[in-house]
Amino acid sequence: MIISLNWLKDYIELDLPLPQLIEKLNMIGLMVEDWEEKGSDVILDIETYANRPDTLGHLGVARELAAALELGIKEQKWPLTEIEQKTSDLADVRIWDDELCPRYSGMVIKGIQVGPSPEWLRKRIEAVGLKPINNVVDVTNYVLFATAHPIHAFDLAKISGRKIIIRKATDAEVLRGLEDSDISLTPEMLVIADEKKPIALAGIIGGEESSVTESTQDVFIESACFDPVSIRKTSKKTGISTDASYRFERGADISFPPQAALMAASLLTQLGGKASKGIADVYPKPRKEKTVVLRHHRISDLLGLEIDEEFAVRTLASLGFQAEVQQRGVWQVKIPQFRVDVEREADLIEEIARFYGYDKIPASLPPLRVLELPVDQKRERINKFRQLLFHNGFDEVLNFSFSDPEKEARLQTGQKAIEIRNPVSSKASLLRTTLLGGLLENIVWNKNRGAEGIHLFEIGNVYFWQNETNREQLTLALATTGQVGPVQWHRKSEDTDFFRIKGALESLMTYSRYEPFSFKEEDHAFFEQEYSLAMIFKEETVGYCGLLKKNLLDSYSLKEPVWAAELNLALLFKKQPYSFEFTPVDRFPSITRDVSFISSRSVLYQDIKEVVEKLAIPYLMEFDPHDRFSGSSIPNGKISLSLRFVFRHPQRTLLAKEVDALQEKIINALVTKFKFQLRKGGKIDKRIRKD
Repeated sequence: MIISLNWLKDYIELDLPLPQLIEKLNMIGLMVEDWEEKGSDVILDIETYANRPDTLGHLGVARELAAALELGIKEQKWPLTEIEQKTSDLADVRIWDDELCPRYSGMVIKGIQVGPSPEWLRKRIEAVGLKPINNVVDVTNYVLFATAHPIHAFDLAKISGRKIIIRKATDAEVLRGLEDSDISLTPEMLVIADEKKPIALAGIIGGEESSVTESTQDVFIESACFDPVSIRKTSKKTGISTDASYRFERGADISFPPQAALMAASLLTQLGGKASKGIADVYPKPRKEKTVVLRHHRISDLLGLEIDEEFAVRTLASLGFQAEVQQRGVWQVKIPQFRVDVEREADLIEEIARFYGYDKIPASLPPLRVLELPVDQKRERINKFRQLLFHNGFDEVLNFSFSDPEKEARLQTGQKAIEIRNPVSSKASLLRTTLLGGLLENIVWNKNRGAEGIHLFEIGNVYFWQNETNREQLTLALATTGQVGPVQWHRKSEDTDFFRIKGALESLMTYSRYEPFSFKEEDHAFFEQEYSLAMIFKEETVGYCGLLKKNLLDSYSLKEPVWAAELNLALLFKKQPYSFEFTPVDRFPSITRDVSFISSRSVLYQDIKEVVEKLAIPYLMEFDPHDRFSGSSIPNGKISLSLRFVFRHPQRTLLAKEVDALQEKIINALVTKFKFQLRKGGKIDKRIRKD
C-alpha cells in the first residue's frame, strides 16, 4: 500500500521525525518496506495485514497511527451545493440479489464540466502511483485511496431508463469493457445493469458504454458493498483485477457507502457540479453490530503477563471499539464495522498486544492449566479388543468402506446396501454391509504372495438402510486360514480350526468382562450349516462365527477353509460388563478331578456347562473339557468325553471326602440329564444307568 505523508496529515497532526514514524508503524505491524522523498512529500510503501482492508487507505493508516501516538483524528466536513431534485427522482436503484449486494448507495451530480483536475487533486493521485485522467475519475480514485472504499461514476445520460439494477448476469450477456474489450458473463456473476443491459461488473470494473467522457454533464456516483467471495470468484474467472476488486475481495465496511458517496459528491460540487438532494441508500437487511465478550484474565492467559485494565480499555477505545463493563474484569465490546477482521475474543487481545508492544511480552511460556479429557469408554474398549486380538495372533487391517455390488450380492448379508451417488468406480459403488468381504480380499492378496497362515481382524463401520434411514454400525470381524505359527523343521505345523476363532471370541468376552456369555447352534448366511454358532450375551445375539461357505470362498478363488466371525460392537458396547473385582492370590491348594463319560455325539459342551453352572457347586473354581475320543472301543454313535473339575476352598484345604461328595453331585446331574455312562479304569461303570 502506497501512503503519502502529506495525505496522512489531512487526518492527523504529525510532527514526528521520519525514522521515529517508520519505527512506530513497524511496531504496530504496518511494516514500511521502502520510502522515498518526492518533492515536499514522503512516499511510504507499507506492507499491511492481509485481513485488514481498512488499512488499504490513508484514513485506516491514520487511525492506527493516532492510536499509537495517542492523538485524535481530524474531523472533516463535506459541504454540498444541492439542487431541489431528489436523488430518487433522478435514479431508480433496485437490488435484486441482497446476498451478493447487501447495500447500495448513490447520488447524482448535475452540470459537471469534465476536464483536468485541480493541482492538489492531481498531486494526491500521482502520489499513490496513478496517472490523472479527469476530474470525475480522479475524485473516485481519491475517495478509494483516502478511505479504502471503492466508488464508481456512471454517465447518467447513458443509463437506460435511469434505472440502476443490481442483479446476476444471464447466459450469453456481454459487457463491453474499456478499450473495446468484450467480457463474457455467466449467471453467477453480479452486474450493475440498466433496464436493457449490464453497464458494470459489480465491484470490479465499469463498462465502456456508461463511462464518463468529456461530453458527460450528469454523473451517478455509486457507493456500494459487495460479497467478497462473489467478487473474488468473478475476478478470477474473468482474469480482471483492479484496485476496487482487491479491496472488495477482503471485505468492505458496510456502514460506509453513504459517507463515501457524500465525499465524492462534495468534491464534485466544489469542481462546479450540483448534487441531488439526499442519498439513495438501499439497505434491505441492516446488519446488527457485532459484540464480543472480553475477559481480563484471558488477556494474561494468552499473552503470559498482566496488562492493566485501564490500558486495555484505553487502547480499544482509541481504535474505535466501545467497551462496556458487564462485571469486574469483563467487558462487552462493540466492534466498529470497518474492522471486518475482528470476530472473537482473541482478536481483541491481539489488538491490545500490538499496542502494548510485542517486544515487551516475555519469550518464556507461562504455566498452563491442563484439563483432563473425559474418558472415552468406547475407544478404551476398542483398544482393549485390539490388544487381546494381537495377543491371540491376529493382525489388524483397515479396508475401504466401499464395496463391489457383485460381491456384496454373494455375501447375502440380508441388509439393504447404500448406493454412492458419485462412486470412484462401478466396483466401489456401494457402502459395505459386512467387513468379511474386505477380509477375504486381504486373504487372497496375501495368499497370492506366498503367505501360509493368515489371521486377520478389522474394526470398522458397516452401513445399511433401516426403516428408510441410513444407519452405520460399529462391527468387529475376524478371519483365520492356513497354518498356525511359523514352519519348524522338527515338527509338523498345525492348521487353524474352529476352536481358534471361537477361542479368540471367548478371550475377548472374558477379559472384557462381558460374562456370562454362551454359544448356540444357529444357521447363518455366511457359514456352513454344521459349523455355525451364534454368540449370546444377556439374551441377545451379538455375533456369529463358523466356517465360511464353500460357494462364498469359490467366488474369491479360495480353496482352503476359512474360519470367520463377525460381532455387532455397537450392540455389545451398549450393554454394561460386570464391574472389576480384585481377587487375592489363593493361599490354599486346589484339588483336580478328571471324570470320563460315554456320551452321545449330539450332546453339546454348552449344554453341559449350563447344567453344571445351575448346580452352583461350592468351591468349584473351574471346569473344562479335557479329552474327547472315539474309536473301536467306543460304541457306535458315542464318544468318550473327559471333563476336568478344579476345587478350592478360600480359607482352608479341602478334604478328599468333601470333594468326593461334590463330584458325585455333578456326576449324578449329568447322568440324569444326558444319560451319560461313567468310565472307570477304561471300563464302563455298571452301576450307572446305561443309555
